[in-house]
Amino acid sequence: MSGRTAHVIVVGNEKGGCGKTTVSMHLAVGLLRMGFKVGCIDLDHRQQSLGRYFANRRAWMERSKIDLPTPVMVVMQPSSAELKAQAVAQEKAGLTALLDHLSGQCDFVVIDCPGSDVALARHAHVHADTLITPINDSLLDLDLLGRLDPVSWELNAAGVYANLVWELRRERRQAHRSGIDWLVTRSRLSALTDRNKQKMAEILPRMSKVLGFRLSDGFGERVIYRYLFLWGLTVLDMEQAGISMGTSKSNQSAREEVIALLHALWLPRVNERLDRL
Repeated sequence: MSGRTAHVIVVGNEKGGCGKTTVSMHLAVGLLRMGFKVGCIDLDHRQQSLGRYFANRRAWMERSKIDLPTPVMVVMQPSSAELKAQAVAQEKAGLTALLDHLSGQCDFVVIDCPGSDVALARHAHVHADTLITPINDSLLDLDLLGRLDPVSWELNAAGVYANLVWELRRERRQAHRSGIDWLVTRSRLSALTDRNKQKMAEILPRMSKVLGFRLSDGFGERVIYRYLFLWGLTVLDMEQAGISMGTSKSNQSAREEVIALLHALWLPRVNERLDRL
């Protein structure tokens, strides 16, 4: 890894349905539109959500004759080894080799992890320069980060995912002598204010100081994020897309959310190029 030049961004969380693929897709396209070379790796060989997203993008480009920025996209395939230990070793070695290869041609590599605790996802975390963890704005999702007292709302213990990140951070420091910048984002935010939303706003900043992550708003609960999948598009493509999606206030707000997340990530050479979006 000492000779690697690409900045590795891992989008991970052990819970499904929190918006990891949506974040990965918009992040990759945002970086491409700023002029960076980007590689993407989908570790979920079964669902292949990010791989399918970019496949839809290539299909729409061919159909509409519109040239959209597209990364180098790779879906990791599972090992065919019969022994589990051998399969895990082969998959880890394959991911390391792929990262080394993409680093030679990319400025950034975005890795979309499955919503479960698998060895390959853990190995990806060890390679992360930046880790993004989207969580839905609910106490159920919050439990993966920390266990709360139901009366005092104080943090009793780290959750299973926070413990995993702590363990993998230590492994990374031992292997690579560098840490992981961990950003937790609140996804699917509702425009309405309720008690749950207020509690999340109170608890997460306190929790971040103990568990060692930075905090940022993510993407709101907007139809446009789900609507664009079939075309392989993002909210950053709407002016060039070739389909009528309107210019509503909600769609403009979605675009601003993506730019705000890119700004919050503190990625090298990114903030100076945000005006290109």
